Amino acid sequence: MTVTLESGPTGVGSIDDFELFYARRALDRFRARLGRQGLLDLLAADIEEGNAFLRECARASDGEFNAGTTVLQAHGLTSGEFLAWMDAAFTGDDSGPLLAAHPEHYVMGTEEIGARVVENIGPHVCSFYMGGWGTAEMAWADGAAELLPESEFPRKMSSNLFLEDGTVVGRALIQFGDTAEGFTANLTVYFPTACPQEVLEHHMRHYAVEFRNWIVAAAEARA
Repeated sequence: MTVTLESGPTGVGSIDDFELFYARRALDRFRARLGRQGLLDLLAADIEEGNAFLRECARASDGEFNAGTTVLQAHGLTSGEFLAWMDAAFTGDDSGPLLAAHPEHYVMGTEEIGARVVENIGPHVCSFYMGGWGTAEMAWADGAAELLPESEFPRKMSSNLFLEDGTVVGRALIQFGDTAEGFTANLTVYFPTACPQEVLEHHMRHYAVEFRNWIVAAAEARA
């Protein structure tokens, strides 16, 4: 069954566009009203369960990971301009632009042991850290099949994803290469082999949503 809009609103967009606008507005309101600590308190039991899932997957996988990659093409912005915006967003005091990029971003910001992220990993709400994010942390990726040619993708960053107790539960490898129109983003995530395939699939979708929105936000800030 399909339902189409024949007349009424004068603004540009479909019914899906309208719904997305209102969903984002409602979500922003709840985030603002609850605040960072309120969200952590609300999700405490979910985080405990989600982190236990990741910890067990890491134990059962004994250091082995599966990889999945999302590739995005951006137009009208260079990779350097985008990464400068990202760096400022992650180190700044306002986490709003980071949270707004995905409905399942709950908490983001830099803490003493690394950049903290509270978000969904598949169906699980998890709290993990990204440590040593940058080119200095590429050693583990040197032999990765996903590592792209330096000449084509000169901007590379990687990080372990780890729990507060130090358990490594994933890895990230992001690579950027400029094009005539903008840049290509090659975004790889690694999860323990014991994780169900749907966890990897959903995080590739997660990458597509959050990086698309971050790229758009960076372009708007530059304009």
